[in-house]
Amino acid sequence: MYKRQVRVKIAAAGVCHSDLHVKRGEWDAPAPMVMGHEGSGVVLELGEGVTSLAVGDHVVLSWVPPCGECRYCLQGHEARCQKVANVINAKGSLFDGTSRLSLGEESLHHYLGVSSYAEEVVVPASGAIKVRDDAPLDVIAVVGCAVATGVGAVMNTAAVEPGSTVAVIGCGGVGLNVVQGAKLAGAERIVAIDVVPEKTDMALQFGATDRIDASERDAVEQLFELIPDGVDYAFDAIGRTVTTEQAIRMLGLGGAAVIVGLPPTGARASFEPLVLAEADQRILGSNYGSVRPSIDIPALVDRYMDGQLKLDPLISGRRPLDEAAEALDDLEAGGVLRTLLIP
Repeated sequence: MYKRQVRVKIAAAGVCHSDLHVKRGEWDAPAPMVMGHEGSGVVLELGEGVTSLAVGDHVVLSWVPPCGECRYCLQGHEARCQKVANVINAKGSLFDGTSRLSLGEESLHHYLGVSSYAEEVVVPASGAIKVRDDAPLDVIAVVGCAVATGVGAVMNTAAVEPGSTVAVIGCGGVGLNVVQGAKLAGAERIVAIDVVPEKTDMALQFGATDRIDASERDAVEQLFELIPDGVDYAFDAIGRTVTTEQAIRMLGLGGAAVIVGLPPTGARASFEPLVLAEADQRILGSNYGSVRPSIDIPALVDRYMDGQLKLDPLISGRRPLDEAAEALDDLEAGGVLRTLLIP
């Protein structure tokens, strides 16, 4: 084993919409690679210098494994880690610039430092987050991306205040976690918006107070019928140009549009700067819910075990690992929230 790395036996890997961007070629990602960036498992082996973990620890994998050394990590903004962006993401490697993956003689790239579509993985020790042993490993796999991203966008990036009004565009795996994050934050009105009525129905179970069927007519128009002054926070959990522009248009005075869903590389959205300035509004980007993985991920698992967070309804089904392609097809068809791949 190598310095500051650990080997983990995968218990479950979540199939996320970000994986679809890679499959479609919409993001620049080093290839060939082993995909998957959401997962959980058990530590099998420790590399040199690893003292924060022990063999047998239950872990949730983080696709931002903070280096702990760059200016952003030292400031407590670990989701902005420069070394993750410049090495882990850009090179498709681990921190030392090398890969632990191969197929015959061919070296394969890591995906976001995780590559959870596997039976075992080697990851940076800072990306294997120790959690309580009594939490079901397959269920808490979704904490590593969907839950941390959605709840974190509310609690960390936007810092939603009690009594706020919130709109959530897109009620998939991440959007539903934005909804329940807003509920945890004490929002007074939470408007769930989607083109699939079944998804807004589910959003009511996660804490939404109102819903909008965006397939019927303009979602912004319907939002202002519900809340004439506009909302304090509008979350785009999809990441398309049209949904980002809708989020900005839904804002009331002093409101903030939070971009959580990630668009294809090169996508452009527009807004009217004069309106934004005169209304004292903001546009916020939220990468990985602005989380501090070692702090926020165990806390989210605790909230699930204490009954404050719903995770089980997020899981649409389970497939064996060799059906990863079929699981991605299911997600692309729009009929599932999260499928777990079980090695």
